[in-house]
Amino acid sequence: MYTTILTDLENGIFTITINRPDKLNALNKDVITELSAAIDEVYSNPEIKSAIISGAGPKAFVAGADISEFLALDANGGKELAQKGQDMVFTKIENAPKPIVAAVNGFALGGGCELAMACHFRLASENAKFGQPEVNLGLIPGYGGTQRLTQLVGKGRAMEMLMSANIIDANTALQYGLVNYVVPAEELLNKTKSILEHINSKAPLAVAGCIKAANAVFDETRNGYQTEIDAFGECFDTDDMKEGTTAFLEKRKPTFSGK
Repeated sequence: MYTTILTDLENGIFTITINRPDKLNALNKDVITELSAAIDEVYSNPEIKSAIISGAGPKAFVAGADISEFLALDANGGKELAQKGQDMVFTKIENAPKPIVAAVNGFALGGGCELAMACHFRLASENAKFGQPEVNLGLIPGYGGTQRLTQLVGKGRAMEMLMSANIIDANTALQYGLVNYVVPAEELLNKTKSILEHINSKAPLAVAGCIKAANAVFDETRNGYQTEIDAFGECFDTDDMKEGTTAFLEKRKPTFSGK
């Protein structure tokens, strides 16, 4: 079905692997189109409870965008490229009602760092490297990098990374709060899956509500507190809320249906 990505669904976890290791998994038009379709699958397939995005091979998660596609573009073409990518992939990941987590092995630079940051949180292998080196090309990030990096690591650190094009290692990324865990490369996917298996045991609609409300913190068009109040209220109309509270009172484990 796909030519630039691999997908695998096991135990409710949908693993999306960008599969261009010879190009360090760089994002081109085909990858963006196929990622968009795979994210649509996450939204629409009830068997998928959560997803992982990773890159094939030991060297890179995604080492950036395909620069060869840039030279033919003018200002309008550049804007269209950024808008299309954000709409088709990055914003769609961020607003997904199911957890999408990045498992970063090797380089996550430019569009690759932006892809990892669009995910709900990130795990890194010990050899992971993060950076936004666009100023080296006379560019700035175009897939949300200036916004999400600032949200995740704070303005001062983000400004330095954006303006210097410096690349940080996994432990620095952990210290900055850019990633939640650093693990040996061979443990990366298993650790990511174990976290998602734990999250998958929770009430799916409540998890979706957490994502929506937390995202509202950074959305100037929405009042985050009101978003939380509304989402909290909506939970009361779900079967899962009745099951969860009843199970708590009966001192047993809940069995959630996602309804």
